[in-house]
Amino acid sequence: MSLDDRNYSEKRDFIRMQVQTKAVLEHAGQQYPALCLDLSSSGMQLEASAKLSVGDCVRVLIPSEHSSLKGLEADAEVVRIGEGTDGSRFFGLAILALR
Repeated sequence: MSLDDRNYSEKRDFIRMQVQTKAVLEHAGQQYPALCLDLSSSGMQLEASAKLSVGDCVRVLIPSEHSSLKGLEADAEVVRIGEGTDGSRFFGLAILALR
């Protein structure tokens, strides 16, 4: 199957890296532990227990495991919400700005 045959929703402008790293999701003055599942230059997917809605603006912090490297800190918008069979919540985020 060629790239043109795939559904448009499957095409991505940026490579998405599969990761499994701890993160912190901040919204409305609250911090929630999160797990970053994938990351690209334009967005990410997090698993967290936060109660968010599509359109909410959040801040995401992903600490670096290396003291010589700065972690990722980004302002993002919730663009998709999913729920796992176990009640877990998944958030598709569009990165608005890196700090």
